[in-house]
Amino acid sequence: MSKLIFFDVDGTLWDEKMEIPDSTITTLKELQKNGHKIFICSGRARSNIRAAKLLNIGFDGIIAACGNHIELDGGIVYENILSPELTKKAVRVLDECHMPVVLEGPECHWIDQENFKDDPYILYLFREMGESAKVLDGYSEDMRINKMSGDILPTTDYERIKKEFEQDFDFLEHEGNVVEMIPKGTSKATGIEWLCKYLHADRCDTYAIGDSVNDLDMLTYVGHGIAMGNGTAPAKEAAEYVTSDIHEDGIRNAMKHYGLIL
Repeated sequence: MSKLIFFDVDGTLWDEKMEIPDSTITTLKELQKNGHKIFICSGRARSNIRAAKLLNIGFDGIIAACGNHIELDGGIVYENILSPELTKKAVRVLDECHMPVVLEGPECHWIDQENFKDDPYILYLFREMGESAKVLDGYSEDMRINKMSGDILPTTDYERIKKEFEQDFDFLEHEGNVVEMIPKGTSKATGIEWLCKYLHADRCDTYAIGDSVNDLDMLTYVGHGIAMGNGTAPAKEAAEYVTSDIHEDGIRNAMKHYGLIL
């Protein structure tokens, strides 16, 4: 019976240098050959999932922006965009509270270039995204946003931000004082749930593999949650199975463990 298998990107499909192990690519092809469907399931918004070496693998679909954008066979089947009113308020409040922010949407990112300074990730966004990476200079009506990410600085009034937006966002806090602001009640898990209903798929036939805090919901939601050996302690605790490191054939070993490939 066909299974649905969901893969996080950063730390799972590729490493910090965006290198995809050969064994991972071979495994993904074998899964499809065996009749299973494979999906990207990322916290990245769709406009930041563009690397040819990733997309050319030929995934059956993409869940992006922590469940707020879903594609199947190259077409968009679900999209959750923040309201203009909420986006405008967020731009104002985050500026007043001194939080450098990236507004992440399906077509573009709006980036607080000045306050991120020489942050390596921000430099990467401008380099990789080209014209789709725009400098944030106040609110503009063309902003279409799924979610946001920001840095919690010593000068950031983070308590005010959480109070102002407690009804609007869930806050996923990462190592390094980075926080993702996800529309309330949405996650990679809700994206998987939506897609399963759309495809009339049984939850017990789903697998997910990830490594970090924004993978926790999906690891516990799917029938079989898998953590990478290089993953965080919370991801490993949430998972049914912990595989090996990304560069020790982690994905291949996980798929063999479950009998999805030989």
